Amino acid sequence: MTTIDLPTREQLVRRASELSPLIKKHAAWAEENRRIHDESIEALADAGVFKLRVPKRYGGYEADTRTLVDVATELGRADASTSWTASVYWIPTWMACTFPDEVQDEVFSTPDVRICGTLSPSAMAAPVDGGIVVNGKWSFISGAHHAHWQEIIAVLVAPDQQPVPVMALVPMSELQIVDDWYTSGLKGTGSVSTVAQDLFVPSARVIPLPLVLQGQYASQLNANSPIYRNALLPVASASSVGTVVGVAQAAKEAFFERVGKRKITYTAYENQAEAPLTHLQAAEGTLKVDQVGFHAHRLTSLVDSKGEQGAEWKLEERAQARADMGAVVRLAKEAVDIFATASGGSSIYSDVPIQRIARDIQAVNLHALMHPNTNNELYGRVLCGLEPNTLYI
Repeated sequence: MTTIDLPTREQLVRRASELSPLIKKHAAWAEENRRIHDESIEALADAGVFKLRVPKRYGGYEADTRTLVDVATELGRADASTSWTASVYWIPTWMACTFPDEVQDEVFSTPDVRICGTLSPSAMAAPVDGGIVVNGKWSFISGAHHAHWQEIIAVLVAPDQQPVPVMALVPMSELQIVDDWYTSGLKGTGSVSTVAQDLFVPSARVIPLPLVLQGQYASQLNANSPIYRNALLPVASASSVGTVVGVAQAAKEAFFERVGKRKITYTAYENQAEAPLTHLQAAEGTLKVDQVGFHAHRLTSLVDSKGEQGAEWKLEERAQARADMGAVVRLAKEAVDIFATASGGSSIYSDVPIQRIARDIQAVNLHALMHPNTNNELYGRVLCGLEPNTLYI
């Protein structure tokens, strides 16, 4: 176990920005091959991106969620799939820090360890001596190809007990990867399915999911760290939105890169930038990008302040965290749609970035936990004095 001089947020953001040429170079390859390029993974590791949520005692940075958003924004400006994959690693890495400290010793013994995962309880588990045996399949496992561990969720069924979802950590070498990631958006994330067949997981690496959702963690050494004494779903929400901010900014940049270089076909406008319609589109899209940043940073301010204070989360605050995430996603898609619509027929060529950006933001909008309508309904229920109709809050 080691400690290191921690880089500042500005230094980490600059490192992420400096990766942009490499990430852009491999973006088309990642789409075609449906996974992040090995060179991009190595560059992210060298920049310390995989250390952001690792405890300091293992050489990590214990970065706050504002730092996550700002780093992911820079990555997302270059390529949504690369940024998404990095962000997805951050969430299970944080979750691993809720496990007993001896489990963390094992997991974080791997330099630049990458942990993928899901919150979906799509497998079954049975108790056995010393642990559980798991059978089942998990889908949408972003970054599985380059991960060392996976955080899994399974429903534990024991005699004379109510079924309970449990969270477990398993090495990727003990899981089967099913290469089924054929999609229209976020193609480069390699979000394949994984399968467990009669997989034994020792009890130390298994904790009840309801305890985690309630903030009852097994780690003693992380108990006083601001970034770990926080609530899972708000943390996950804040960890996810930076990519979306970056994608919205990328759409804006891609539009303005071309706006003065093309005409509006079948009109008298030889320069698109001269058309009043373009002025309205540019203003509306840019204002929505600004709003994306507002909701993302309001979310991180709330999450980070709660961690610093070690304060309890009110139900309305939890719902607001989900709502802010939904607002980021909705506004980003609206902004991208405006810029994509204004980009003309030539933008459908595969070498024009806006077409990939539009497909990627559509995929994000369909994510079950990020879906704007789902999050708005949840927030509205709580504002109206009703109980949330989900455990994921």
